Amino acid sequence: MTNARSDILNAIKGALPDVGQGGAKGRLDNHHANLIPSRGKLGVKARIDLFIREAERVDATVARVSSAQGVPREVARYLAKNNLPMTLKIAPHEASGESIPWTEQTLLSVEEGRADGSEAVSVSLAFAGVAETGTLVLLSGPECPTTLNFLPPTHVVVIRADEIAGDYEHVWDRLRKEKTDEGGRFMPRTVNWITGPSRTADIEQTLLLGAHGPQRLHIVVVDDETAA
Repeated sequence: MTNARSDILNAIKGALPDVGQGGAKGRLDNHHANLIPSRGKLGVKARIDLFIREAERVDATVARVSSAQGVPREVARYLAKNNLPMTLKIAPHEASGESIPWTEQTLLSVEEGRADGSEAVSVSLAFAGVAETGTLVLLSGPECPTTLNFLPPTHVVVIRADEIAGDYEHVWDRLRKEKTDEGGRFMPRTVNWITGPSRTADIEQTLLLGAHGPQRLHIVVVDDETAA
């Protein structure tokens, strides 16, 4: 059995010489982009418009604000419209309010940290968005707990308009460029690709939202001069 296993592995190694010692790292360091659909090759305005259309097509709701100053007001509006509590659990790096002035919106009660399942609403910051599918990309880490993405039934995600890419390959390239450490490692423990609220149709092909995560996903796109 051992000899047969060795023969099989050696045959595979011989058929794929570039996956020998150091080969996997070489593939990562010199990666080649896959075929990129033309629908992702758009200008800035068209890219943002496509992202919004695709996100809404999979039952997310989307709002646009002119700056980070408008995020708390939009979140309060959304919660009031849907009769949801004005209590938020937010990512720790937003607690200071330096980029999003949560304390200026007195209707909201804001607490930073990880979600434990008791919260009704959470707010996360997206690393990127993908226009061709309306997908949000969120990275795990102490400053962005993954529990915020999945435990509360209502998830609000804030994303800057200039961080919406046309395709998946662009997001991976940006991740490598911006997050690589001195050891050459760029991957966080988890990269969450979120497309619409949680859903399943396992039971009699009936679509059910919120089966394995948030029932509602609200996206706040923060415009900038580039996207205006």
